[in-house]
Amino acid sequence: MQEQSDGQIDEYGKRQGLKGRLRALFSSQRFAVLATQKDGQPHTNLVAFAATEDLRQLLFVTPRATRKFANLADDAQVAIMVDNRQNEASDLHDAVAVTATGAAEEVVGPEKEALLGLYIYKHPFLETFARAPSCALLKISVETYDIAGAFQNVMELKMMP
Repeated sequence: MQEQSDGQIDEYGKRQGLKGRLRALFSSQRFAVLATQKDGQPHTNLVAFAATEDLRQLLFVTPRATRKFANLADDAQVAIMVDNRQNEASDLHDAVAVTATGAAEEVVGPEKEALLGLYIYKHPFLETFARAPSCALLKISVETYDIAGAFQNVMELKMMP
């Protein structure tokens, strides 16, 4: 019984440690690379992003008249990567890169103002853009985070409902 309890504590501690690393990375970085696809052809974009406190959702804003928005209308599955590289050789051992996978959808209704507020808090210089009628606030419901660092040391964190 003690071993099982220790294992649960270790697993809980590991999850909390990974979440702490994610929060630290996300608070230090403003931009991410979003990957969408259409008809099997991947497409990437640099986006300003924000994360909810529980890490279950990542947010970004885009004009509705973009390829990424059209791609998301056809296929909501996305990947988004956040990293802290400095473009130095030491990045091989020091940089951390996180890829989140999940489904993206436009935020509408009562939750929009709260999530938009979170986004604008992180990116106050984008408030006019984010509130423009031509733009959409999107949320990615994260299913999995893959955390890579220390030269090929990869960990996975599944976000459970």
